[in-house]
Amino acid sequence: MKSSPKAPSQWARARARYRWLDHIARAANRYIDSGGYHYVASITYFSLLSLVPLLMVASSVAGFVLATQPHLLDTLVHAIVSTLPGGLGDKATELLTGFVEQRTSVGVVGLAIGLYSGWNWMNALRDSLTALWGQNRSDQSLLRLILVDLLALLGLTAALLVSFTLTISGTALGGYLLRLAGLDDTSWGHQLVSASSVPLSLAADWLVFLWVLTRLPRQKVGVRSAVRGAVALAVGFEVLKLLGGFYLRLIGDSPTGIAFGSIIGLIFFISLVARLLVYVTAWTATGSDAPPKPVQPPAPVVLKPTVVVDPPMAVPATVGVVTGVLGTLLALRLRRRSRP
Repeated sequence: MKSSPKAPSQWARARARYRWLDHIARAANRYIDSGGYHYVASITYFSLLSLVPLLMVASSVAGFVLATQPHLLDTLVHAIVSTLPGGLGDKATELLTGFVEQRTSVGVVGLAIGLYSGWNWMNALRDSLTALWGQNRSDQSLLRLILVDLLALLGLTAALLVSFTLTISGTALGGYLLRLAGLDDTSWGHQLVSASSVPLSLAADWLVFLWVLTRLPRQKVGVRSAVRGAVALAVGFEVLKLLGGFYLRLIGDSPTGIAFGSIIGLIFFISLVARLLVYVTAWTATGSDAPPKPVQPPAPVVLKPTVVVDPPMAVPATVGVVTGVLGTLLALRLRRRSRP
């Protein structure tokens, strides 16, 4: 008696009914199967590691600026001495002066560490996007891999600079229009400029994320399949920025929150952005218009012939068989002769 087929689960029925839910489930499966958690942790780690050399390079640039403008350095030293009590002001002034004198060495060390950490960050980012798109990591020499990743890092830096320039230009243009119309002192005018800067920020973020989704994987990806993913990333990134601003305002009244909450918030923000990027990449790669995932060829089959050798027959058994055959033949011959 045949058993009746098992009815599909409620989750399976919901996936079959709603295409968007099935798409989200397929993206989650791709995220888990491709090791998305490990890539998020790697991107977060190297992002934090890259902050220290960036601060060193920025401080070195500030040191060069202060060295070329002695009056600005004197103003800063006077502000430090008048603010800090007693010997703390003199100690801070000594540290600032020594820092300005060692600006070159600080910049060189920061640049060297920044190149190392930046290459590892870009390598982790490109590997994650390549895996989530279902592509194979190309077998390149280490030197060529480093050069290509550093060029990609420069390209991403240029894209971010273009995005920031567009956002700042839009905000500056809005302020100029307010001053031109005589509405610079009105609060609603500034609110209008802030509201109008949101679409410009979304457009700039969309361009950056579209470049990331299509140019950072180690194999080419069509722009058409990444358009919706870039939109989702731009919206999600702006939402995370709003939540980050709310979090900073929340901890701003507490000294402990200022000391430790900002660091925790920074780590959490970087992790959320990395997780958003990796998951949206999986969501984009599993869309209906995405290129199909290449089917891996099966492993080569190795044929190994097996030769089984029968054990040799024992000598006494062989002699017995031969004797029996000869005796039978002799008996038959004698029988024929005895017939008339």
